[in-house]
Amino acid sequence: MSNLKITCVIVDDEPMALNLVESYVEKTPFLELKKKCSNAIEAMEFLKTEPVDLLFLDIQMPDLTGIEFSKMLPKETRVIFTTAFDQYALEGFKVEALDYLLKPFDYAEFLSAANKANTWFELVKGKKQSIVSEEKEFLFVKSEYKQLRIKLADVLYFEGLKDYIKIWLKNNPKPILTLMSLKSLEEELPETQFMRVHRSFIVSLNNIDIIERSQIIINEQRITVSEQYKPKFLAFINNNSLNS
Repeated sequence: MSNLKITCVIVDDEPMALNLVESYVEKTPFLELKKKCSNAIEAMEFLKTEPVDLLFLDIQMPDLTGIEFSKMLPKETRVIFTTAFDQYALEGFKVEALDYLLKPFDYAEFLSAANKANTWFELVKGKKQSIVSEEKEFLFVKSEYKQLRIKLADVLYFEGLKDYIKIWLKNNPKPILTLMSLKSLEEELPETQFMRVHRSFIVSLNNIDIIERSQIIINEQRITVSEQYKPKFLAFINNNSLNS
């Protein structure tokens, strides 16, 4: 996540679990531990004066459970649950936890969950680098020996085909074909308007009609969101949901 740090708090009523997660946090470069708390009440008091990005939160605790506490947090504070009881997994995802770690978990499992958080905050916090590109309203592409001016607002999606890209536009049944890689194009596009959701597709976020499970529907075209890009896309959905 470039030079950004994810600030975090660990909440667990078991001292051994607290110390283990602390050791995992300390060896993860993009995490910055702010406090360890033995219960949710202590964590709540700390967060009043020093908000953090992420909580590693046990579920079964006295007085206030991790599930109950998570419902009190501001939406910008994300949660990774840590628990010895797998029956809480569904509840954990209902409150939009980034991940759910079942004890005992090793560092590899912890790092996988932390990387999901990294992806989330890269989307939310990492917009500074795209300020210049956000101002871009059009793109010039070479097609059939001509330089075509493509208005970005008219783009539905880009489809990669080996060394070529198909540019699908509104009110245009035929795509524009240009010699370019999807990776180089992705670097030119404003992050707030376009997102890569598949090895072969970059979609216009403003032109999505329907999201159905792991598929996006744009102008009746179904595009699958692959596992590699799903965390970032889910972060976008949750960040723009009316009930988030």
